[in-house]
Amino acid sequence: MNRYFALYSRTAAAWFFALLLFFPIFWLGLMAFKTEGQAIATPPLLFFKPTLQSFYDVMARDNYLGYAFNSLLTSVVSTALGLAIAIPAAYSMAFFPTRGTIGLLKFILSSRYMPGVGALMPIYICYQYFGLLDTRVGLTIMFMLMNLPIMIWLLYTNLRELPREILEAARMDGATVVDEFRYIVLPLAVGGIASTALVCMVWSWNESFWSLNLGAANAGTLAWLIASYSSPEGLFWAKLSAASLMAIAPIMALGWFCQKQLVQGMTFGAVK
Repeated sequence: MNRYFALYSRTAAAWFFALLLFFPIFWLGLMAFKTEGQAIATPPLLFFKPTLQSFYDVMARDNYLGYAFNSLLTSVVSTALGLAIAIPAAYSMAFFPTRGTIGLLKFILSSRYMPGVGALMPIYICYQYFGLLDTRVGLTIMFMLMNLPIMIWLLYTNLRELPREILEAARMDGATVVDEFRYIVLPLAVGGIASTALVCMVWSWNESFWSLNLGAANAGTLAWLIASYSSPEGLFWAKLSAASLMAIAPIMALGWFCQKQLVQGMTFGAVK
């Protein structure tokens, strides 16, 4: 009896928290299908005639596809560049560690959690000097640097779990470091690399702080488009909700189809 009660209690609690987390998305969807007048009505309207006008306005007037392209380009390219740096770095620290490897890894991870506002001014000045403000190149570099510490850590913990016996056997057969890396390590670590890429691409897509401070109309991402609906005249709630829903829909679809890989990527090394 107690066992069934505990089971049902956990199930009910899981559903409660799932619905609680889903409620903001549900409310966002309701707001997106309202007119501006209905969106600010008090008390809130739960029953109304849905309209797609806000979606039409976002698509037609605000160049949604241009901002979506910037988000996609910066997310994919920054992830690819980050992997090109993180994979060799994680490989060298996982298979050729030194006395300072752990300390270096801790320093790399600590740099990821430094508040962005603390580094905003020097980065902004450097970007202004090199002409990188409001450019896709500038945002791509920033997203890559932002995710690089996490990439190295995730790949390091993944590579540490590979069986050393296979590598030792390859070395005894005369395999060079390049052969070992290309023909053994990469095929075995492809799952971890894919999971890391998915996690970091999602973070780049959702990034707003650097997008708002280093981007504008030319290289702005969807985060910049959403923020543009806040003006001195007030918030355009319906259009803001429609733009937000259109911004999160692709990443929600990606998360739904790749949830196993995303969870794996975020829990490397958690269980030994």
